[in-house]
Amino acid sequence: MPVTAPHSPVASPPVPIADGGVLLFDGTCGLCDGTVQFLIAHDSRRFLRFAPLQSAFGQRVLADHGLPITDDPDSMVYIESGRVFTRSAAALAVARRLDGAWPLLTVFRVVPAFFRDAVYRLIARNRYRWFPRLEACRIPDASQRERFLG
Repeated sequence: MPVTAPHSPVASPPVPIADGGVLLFDGTCGLCDGTVQFLIAHDSRRFLRFAPLQSAFGQRVLADHGLPITDDPDSMVYIESGRVFTRSAAALAVARRLDGAWPLLTVFRVVPAFFRDAVYRLIARNRYRWFPRLEACRIPDASQRERFLG
C-alpha cells in the first residue's frame, strides 16, 4: 500500500526521479547492502535505481515526499511513478519488478499490512545484530554506478 505523504512547500524544486523505480535504503546496513546486490542481480531490465537514505539525494527525496528524515533509518522507501511505498509494501512493490518467480511474492499483499509491517519491523530492529554494520555506504563498482543516484 503506498504512503500518501503531505506535500509541504519546499524552497527548491523536487529532485527529479529517473524513469523506473528508486529504492532508498540504509547504506550502513549489511542486510540492506546485500539486498541491493540481490536486486541488481535479479533486475535484468535495469528498472531499479538505488540511493542510500543517508545520502544528500536520499534526504532530499524524503523531504520532497514529506517523509521523516532521521539518522537511524528503519525502513526502505520505494518510489515509482510518484507513488511512495515503505516497509513491507516497498518490498512487495520491488519484488514485482524482478526477474523469474520473485513477482509471485506479491501474493502476500493479501496479508494485512499491520501484520506484514510487524514482521518487517522485527527484522529492521535486529538487522545490525544479525548482519554486519558497514562503516560507510559502499561505493558501487563501475558496472553498477549508473544504477545509483546522488
